[in-house]
Amino acid sequence: MPAFAHRLTRRGLLAAAASCAVLAPGPSRAGAAPARIVSLDYGLAETLLALGVPPIAIAEADQWATWVVEPAMPPGVVNLGAAQEANLELLHALKPELILTTPYLARLGPVLARIARTESFAIYTPEPGTPYPRSVDATRRLGGMIGRESQAQALIHASVARMAAARAALASHSGTPVFVVSFMDTRHVRVYGAKSLFDDVMTLCGLSNAWRGEVNYWGFATVGIEQLARAPEARLIYVEPIAADVRAALARSPLWNSLGFVRAGRVHAMPPALMFGMLPSAMRFAGLLEQTLAGTPAHG
Repeated sequence: MPAFAHRLTRRGLLAAAASCAVLAPGPSRAGAAPARIVSLDYGLAETLLALGVPPIAIAEADQWATWVVEPAMPPGVVNLGAAQEANLELLHALKPELILTTPYLARLGPVLARIARTESFAIYTPEPGTPYPRSVDATRRLGGMIGRESQAQALIHASVARMAAARAALASHSGTPVFVVSFMDTRHVRVYGAKSLFDDVMTLCGLSNAWRGEVNYWGFATVGIEQLARAPEARLIYVEPIAADVRAALARSPLWNSLGFVRAGRVHAMPPALMFGMLPSAMRFAGLLEQTLAGTPAHG
């Protein structure tokens, strides 16, 4: 689950149910595409922005600039707090016409449905499939739902073009094994493997994911950095943010400095890209891969 996501508690769920016991769904306009849309997921929110329909409220708006960065969230979008414990009184007062959610928040579904029409989109689930093609399908579905079919198709085409451009720019790195990680502390990383959006994009860009180990259905595993020694020939990209004290401690760490890619200078910092996003995040990550690796030697 996202680093910024909090665990859904029984107490929070019961409080949500109690607060909505007397709430009725918000108004909707017969035959009109919903305009007042709330998203409890960053990936769906970034897709709304890309389709030209900013949400009126999102979960965890205060963390958007840290994890998503672009597209920028316009001012005035209401912060509903953590998705699992969203401010339901505020949500009801906003009179949304449509609430977007995911299976991760399935237990809130009946509560949300008392406020407004609620639609769930499955991008990260245990079922077979990976995030990029699921995001393509979800973009089409969302575009049809809000009357933005042509914009949805344009976004899909733009994502295909972005992948192709990055693949061409990285042609000399074709097949290069790359670890993509987020640092948890000085000894542990979250490494992104199969079933992650990052893995899908790396494949589309012609790179090889150096992590072949087990992952959860979000597409990552939390491992000790010593496990990265299994591919000393790889490059390693770490995605910001990284705590300043972790960065400083790594510079002094004998374990870190013993790793093959560290000794060879094949470690790269990358600006933030949402690891649990949809097509806009996939496009941002592809662009950042290009910026990070295009100027580096193909080998060594």
